[in-house]
Amino acid sequence: MNNTIIMDHPLVRHKITLLRDESTGTKDFRILVSEIANLMCYEALRDIPTELVKVRTPITETMQPMLTGKKLAVIPILRAGLGMVDGVLNMCPSAKVGHIGLCRDEQTHEPREYFCKLPDKIDKRIVIVVDPMLATGGSAVNAIDILKAKGCKNIKFMCIIAAPEGLERLRNAHPDIKIYVGCLDEKLNENAYIVPGLGDAGDRIFGTE
Repeated sequence: MNNTIIMDHPLVRHKITLLRDESTGTKDFRILVSEIANLMCYEALRDIPTELVKVRTPITETMQPMLTGKKLAVIPILRAGLGMVDGVLNMCPSAKVGHIGLCRDEQTHEPREYFCKLPDKIDKRIVIVVDPMLATGGSAVNAIDILKAKGCKNIKFMCIIAAPEGLERLRNAHPDIKIYVGCLDEKLNENAYIVPGLGDAGDRIFGTE
């Protein structure tokens, strides 16, 4: 899985364990999702390009690295992906934010697009697609299909929890993208929910049923 990074940082794993706990309330759940996204973003942007610029310190003039080239865009898959946006923006406050709305058909478990609004020049940007859960993989594949149709070539996908089935589907459909996973879980159950998982991320982020 050379295009897939499974996080092994103790802080990420600790916070995911807190997310799984059914007694974790909406406020804490929301904070934890943002914190995990912040930590994962650090790894996802490890290869972002830099260039040397001239800086004058209190001591001397020096050449030091700063981010360069393509600008960032973070694209949450609605609605649960919204919970990860602030975590990314804390690291990259100048990133543009777009939205792709996909809802899951409860019979087929496949996604259906209902909204898409992307930043300008999206095809020139490094794009990070975020969604807390990668279950069947249908929404992630669909979202990246949409972005590629818009000309995007540098796409990363970031999720907190993934099922093996969804990860395999995404990797097969889009072998050219980098995938960042907080924790790879055991399987999907008969209702296409991740086991052991953490329930419905959107409901727990927004306090809905």
